[in-house]
Amino acid sequence: MKATFYTILALIAFAANSLLCRMALAEGYIDPWSFTILRLVSGALCLGVIMTIHAKRLSSHHLSKADNKAAISDYQIAVLQDKGSWLSSISLVIYALCFSLAYVSLDTGTGALILFAAVQFTMIGWGIYQKERLSLVQWLALGAALVGFIYLMLPSATVPSLASAIIMAISGIAWGIYSIRGKACISPLRATGFNFIRSLVATPLLLIMAISYFEVISLQGIVLATISGAITSGLGYCLWYVAMTLLKSSQAAVVQFCVPVLAAIAGVLFLSEPLTLRFIIATVVILGAVLVFVLNKNQPAF
Repeated sequence: MKATFYTILALIAFAANSLLCRMALAEGYIDPWSFTILRLVSGALCLGVIMTIHAKRLSSHHLSKADNKAAISDYQIAVLQDKGSWLSSISLVIYALCFSLAYVSLDTGTGALILFAAVQFTMIGWGIYQKERLSLVQWLALGAALVGFIYLMLPSATVPSLASAIIMAISGIAWGIYSIRGKACISPLRATGFNFIRSLVATPLLLIMAISYFEVISLQGIVLATISGAITSGLGYCLWYVAMTLLKSSQAAVVQFCVPVLAAIAGVLFLSEPLTLRFIIATVVILGAVLVFVLNKNQPAF
């Protein structure tokens, strides 16, 4: 139940983040470089404040029983020592920047197809490498989810430029790596927070690239990028890291097929986008296939 709760919250955050990116970048309110900078900085600031409060509360927390004091002390040490990793931070920067750069050159359908194909390949491939074995039912459910996803996104897909396709694929691989790294974290909050803080070393280079776009940045773009960084990215990735410790890599990969569905639902609710029969059919197929995949516990087919 805990895994379901955190996974759903994280997926909602991802869908909201997709909506914010679409509004900011597709509408031209801000450039990809500035959007990425604000996203990383606001995420680092938000999580930095929360981590400081959390660390103070943790250090001042006392229990009455001596054995419990020892236990909480060990836990405190383990939590306070969790500071993410440079590999995770590098993956975060690559994902965020490549996603923003490719997003302005690709239409929604094409970008989503490339991104999620790369994510699935990375995370399911890693799961199989780690001896995770899927049952026949799970393979069929994965295939059904993929068909439903393609059916949903294909009408808006066009032939992309090679450069844009490669950049989006790199973004998907980086996100897959970042997600996998979350399985080893002890404190999702601190791991995510320090990953964002480390990512700030890339901001000087990003600023150099963004200088020529400063005149076209609008207040709407700044607000959208800040919300994306502080809430749907920063807090959302914390929730995702909690979920990653409770899910297998293959499960975490497949459930992300729900993100474009949730984003499309948000588009219908908040952007007055049309509700079509194609969307309803694809939603039923994707959500049903994901549910079957996650709940199936039969013996692996191979």
